[in-house]
Amino acid sequence: MKKTINKIVILGLGAIGRKVLNTLKQTNKDNLQIAGFDHPARSESLSLELGIPTFSNVDSMLNWQPDLVIECAGHQVVAEIVPPVLNAGVDVVLVSVGALSDHQLFQKIDEATQHSGAELVLVSGAIGGLDALRAARSAGIHRVTYTGRKPPHAWVGTPAETLFDLNIISQPTEIFSGNALESAQQYPKNANVTAAVAMAGIGFEKTSVKMIADPTINKNVHELTVVGEFGEFSIRLENNPLPENPKTSWLAALSIEEVVKQRIS
Repeated sequence: MKKTINKIVILGLGAIGRKVLNTLKQTNKDNLQIAGFDHPARSESLSLELGIPTFSNVDSMLNWQPDLVIECAGHQVVAEIVPPVLNAGVDVVLVSVGALSDHQLFQKIDEATQHSGAELVLVSGAIGGLDALRAARSAGIHRVTYTGRKPPHAWVGTPAETLFDLNIISQPTEIFSGNALESAQQYPKNANVTAAVAMAGIGFEKTSVKMIADPTINKNVHELTVVGEFGEFSIRLENNPLPENPKTSWLAALSIEEVVKQRIS
């Protein structure tokens, strides 16, 4: 039976969290209440700025009795906050799918959902074709390759910044090559797409990943190639970056909004 959703908490009020908040404020659902969750040093000022209640600890958030928590906060927050929220029986929409590359965290979250019956909903984010990838598993998949291309400045704040001079890259440059598990560990802020691909297909260790700093593009480009018994398919998405955060694809924010709209409709 579908749960009635009247109270939603947005976990993390950065660029994506605010985008989701603005969309929720524009819905026509009666009696929808929205709150936020952020760092203690920021929660009070954010509450005043955004005009919503904002919590900074799990107990106070759960005492508000939310029906749904939307995680937009990053891997570390997933590890600290999501398991107790699920244990309390509250459904969670997970944006930072890359956090599930941590086997211990994955087990903890799985145990929480089994214990409480709460649902964990994974967002596909900036990539497409995951339904076809999941369908292909039953026949057998030989190879899954994901390539992510972003302008050099979009890799600022990642390990690439210490390995390359991003300011002088003049041609497409491979900054990472490995599997999805390695990419999730080394590039956690860029791991959500690769994690979604890995979980839909053949797992973190068997999914090949390449990341490229490309000065010839001004979009975030995601390329997925899958070969298996079914045949093969390739998909390429050229996503405009989120205006508020060039490291994030606009489609990633839109995919969150679509999942939430479906659940509250």
